[in-house]
Amino acid sequence: MSHKIEGVLTAIVTPFDAQGALSLPALKTQIHRQLDAGNGIFCGGTNGEFFVLNEQEKITVAETCVNEVAGRANVVAHIGEISTRETIRLGKQIEKLGIDAVSVITPYFVPLSQEELAAHYTAVADALSVPLFLYNIPARTGNTLAPQTVRQLADHPNIIGIKDSAGSYESLSAFLKAVEGVENFNVLNGPDSLIHQGFVDGCSACISGLANVAPQEINAIWSRFRAGDIAGSAEAQASVTGLRTDLYRIAFSPAAVKKALQIMGHDVGESRYAVRFTPQQEQQIRQIVTQYLQ
Repeated sequence: MSHKIEGVLTAIVTPFDAQGALSLPALKTQIHRQLDAGNGIFCGGTNGEFFVLNEQEKITVAETCVNEVAGRANVVAHIGEISTRETIRLGKQIEKLGIDAVSVITPYFVPLSQEELAAHYTAVADALSVPLFLYNIPARTGNTLAPQTVRQLADHPNIIGIKDSAGSYESLSAFLKAVEGVENFNVLNGPDSLIHQGFVDGCSACISGLANVAPQEINAIWSRFRAGDIAGSAEAQASVTGLRTDLYRIAFSPAAVKKALQIMGHDVGESRYAVRFTPQQEQQIRQIVTQYLQ
């Protein structure tokens, strides 16, 4: 069965209220901003702060995204946990919601061999009915999926692709080459710096954190590429370079993106993890927003 995921999926932030609880009204607002720009939704990922959400919150976020999107775009939810058991447990609850696919990060904190990673993903894919994406982000997990392991896992009927957030062109190219000729296997680009190049080389979609603050600008990279305007797609990519480099230089993505959204007038709250912005950093983000987005 073909499960083609195409275009831009925004790695949507998880809004919190003043007490630090989920803010579903704010989440719904952000979902519709993305739909209006032509983007799909990737929820519960790094930009969604999955690492500070409890199980019920992850389910609620995914359910809200599915209900608000209502079939107008793809919705992919991240379900990766450290253990195979807990990943399956969460996945079985998420798959009931009508999600298009799930994404599974490599287990983190514990070092694993390629054989162990393959066994983990095979067990999860065997246990779930919903299509599954591998999710490679070694800088955050300490575990890297090797291209040959991905090629092996690509033969599983329920594993439909990989999201590569290693951050390098070399990594993305290696995965594209490893699965060349494999039908119905999607390579999704993670780094915002490689969106255009990823499409040129054969990625079916990108997962973009920057699209939270620049939904139309990121979508233009895809929409122009899809229309055959390759030069225009490259220009759209270049137009967000300054925003990307300046914003991400200040802080790790979720908090920096949320702070930019706040300055833009979106009540998404603070990040839950232990990050604090100095007055100077807040002023820098304000200047970036003014320069690139307003």
